[in-house]
Amino acid sequence: MKIAVTAKGKFLTDAVDPRFGRAPYILIVDTETLEFEALDNSVNVNAFKGAGIQAATMVADKGAQVLLTGYCGPNAFRTVEAAGIKVVSDVAGTVREAIETFKGGQVAYSAGPNAEGHW
Repeated sequence: MKIAVTAKGKFLTDAVDPRFGRAPYILIVDTETLEFEALDNSVNVNAFKGAGIQAATMVADKGAQVLLTGYCGPNAFRTVEAAGIKVVSDVAGTVREAIETFKGGQVAYSAGPNAEGHW
């Protein structure tokens, strides 16, 4: 299964970034093999608005089925939900730790956004 994890760096050993739309990187990870692709999200880091929607589109285009992040605002949540991607919020630790927690079934899918939108 492909999952997306917001990250502060390009590697599985880097910390999960709590921000979805403005995370510097989003790692697309195959949960079976741990092969991954680091997506550069720098274009959205300083975006005035729409960062979450753009990041959600990028994640959907890569075929992720689940998003692991800290916070997901309302517009981004609606966008990933419309793409059929499930969201797990309040994720912390390293990317690898987040994946292991997910694989162990120790997560709950979010029913809605857990952050305010940015205006």
